[in-house]
Amino acid sequence: MKNQSLLAASFALAFTALPVAAQSADLKIGYVDTQRIFRTAPSAVKAAKDIEAEFGKRDQELQRMAKRLQTMQETAARDAPTLSETQRRSREREFEELSREFQRKQREFREDLNLRQNDVNAAIIEQANKAIKQIANSEKFDLILQDVVWVSPKLDITDKVVKALGGQ
Repeated sequence: MKNQSLLAASFALAFTALPVAAQSADLKIGYVDTQRIFRTAPSAVKAAKDIEAEFGKRDQELQRMAKRLQTMQETAARDAPTLSETQRRSREREFEELSREFQRKQREFREDLNLRQNDVNAAIIEQANKAIKQIANSEKFDLILQDVVWVSPKLDITDKVVKALGGQ
């Protein structure tokens, strides 16, 4: 919310100054698509692969647990008529324990994955912002926007940023 307020204030300030700046000189504006950076920048692609490798084993374990739970449920439904009350309760307890463990591990997995992805994304954004500032200075941009609803493709400098990130 704070970033949105800051962004709105920046837009208001920038667009208030546009008529004055436009009168005194040509205004050079650029646009960067952050989502495209996350999809195509070499550092972002490598980070996604690293995260996949890091969390792949845990994901496979969760998939095995889910399959085991499904098998237990199917077996319980199939064998229910032939089981004694004691056997049925024992299987239900076993199923409930495994289900709780599965839910706990799944929650921990999602939390760990989200934290890791947020850390990686923050680092990529920091690198991208440095590259954007370098491009802005070297090519004399007056204003560079990120993540707007629509922008003319002629203002898009995302490829330059991705190329700059590839050289890092």
